[in-house]
Amino acid sequence: MNPVTRITGTIYLAADHAGFAHKEAIRAWLEAENYPVIDEGAFVYDAEDDFTDLIARAAIAVAEAPTARIGIIFGGSGQGEAMMANRFPGVRATVYYGGGDDIIQLSREHNDANVLSIGARFVSVDEAKKVIWDWLHLGTSTNDKYARRNRKLDMLAPSRGTSSTHL
Repeated sequence: MNPVTRITGTIYLAADHAGFAHKEAIRAWLEAENYPVIDEGAFVYDAEDDFTDLIARAAIAVAEAPTARIGIIFGGSGQGEAMMANRFPGVRATVYYGGGDDIIQLSREHNDANVLSIGARFVSVDEAKKVIWDWLHLGTSTNDKYARRNRKLDMLAPSRGTSSTHL
């Protein structure tokens, strides 16, 4: 991977019960690395919590300033969490639940992802640290085709009231 620049914006964290332990470990690690972190919960382990409520907090924060803020969210698979985050305009959540690092690189370089959703049931804390570190140090491609595609993603955001006929 080609490190381009260290992301310097505030990092918003959130997790449900399945990702709670990972979030706690990653929060402490990011703070030790001097990243500005805001923890949006869960604040205690609760097997009955709903990821939708917790993830929405971080997604809303990123949506308010999608080029200046990022989110790292955790759940069992990371899938539902990413789906929830992607409901907010300006949020581009990608999922990582193990495997090669290519998905992390492509998510930043091609899709300008600003939320990383980690599947805690499939990724150790140490693997999550490595992936997050790489993700935080990748930039966005300057290739026009990726910028064009990302603009189309933004145009199709539900709250903007546009449709595919405007592409």
